[in-house]
Amino acid sequence: MSDNIDKRIRAELFRTRLDEAMHLRATNQSALARAIGVDRSTISQLLKGAGARLPNAQVVGECARALGVSADWLLGLTARPETAADMLANSLSLTEAPRALVDEQIFQWHKEAAGYKIRHVPAALPDMLKTRAMLQWEYAPSLGRSADQAIGASEDRMAWMRAARSDYEIALPLHEIESFARGEGYYRDLPADLRRAQLDHLITVARQLYPRLRLYLFDAHRLYSAPITIFGPLLAVLYIGRNYLVFRDNARVEALSLHFDALVREAEITARALPDHLSALAVSPR
Repeated sequence: MSDNIDKRIRAELFRTRLDEAMHLRATNQSALARAIGVDRSTISQLLKGAGARLPNAQVVGECARALGVSADWLLGLTARPETAADMLANSLSLTEAPRALVDEQIFQWHKEAAGYKIRHVPAALPDMLKTRAMLQWEYAPSLGRSADQAIGASEDRMAWMRAARSDYEIALPLHEIESFARGEGYYRDLPADLRRAQLDHLITVARQLYPRLRLYLFDAHRLYSAPITIFGPLLAVLYIGRNYLVFRDNARVEALSLHFDALVREAEITARALPDHLSALAVSPR
């Protein structure tokens, strides 16, 4: 008896959802019939039928395809009307990552997440914490004559990010800041006076903005992280070079947040200890 009741409920739900999907798509019985290759009377029977009978799987699938919903939703097996492809597209996307100080997309994500904690593992020193001279050295070769204009615009956006209600946690590999202080690798052509000024600036900012800004240094020999930014519970953005890989589904955002929290928990240099560590590097980088 309970099986019969279940079938009637499911059949009624199918009719209700089919009608709802047709209204959302602004389509009628004739148009849907043409789209799936059946007579109009078949659609009318699907909508106005009674009892526990459901259409065959092919008809259900064709209706779902034509209306842009999932067959499972039409049949009452899920509460979400999106197809699996649509859900994947909404939860995962790839967007361009231009060579810019603060590109428009990153800025939009910051505005979207205003008020939430932002966790960040940068690819190098965070742009929002760099001096103007450091930005000029780094970006002038790629931006050319527009470097000053780009830096000015970026400084305005960085000022907005600092003034926003968001807290920032930044985790950086220990070897990155040490290579910077020593002028090694990527920083080998950066003049010593610019490196010293940048370290002094980091010390000042770390003290002035704590605890709203907390910067940790982790040992990449024990822990590894790709460059990533987590905008509260809303989205996580993985930097892969020329593109950002964007996750919006709760499970992946939470998993990447836990990954970041592990970097903070295992940090060699805590946010409180950072200014003293930077001061020691500034005095004796080697």
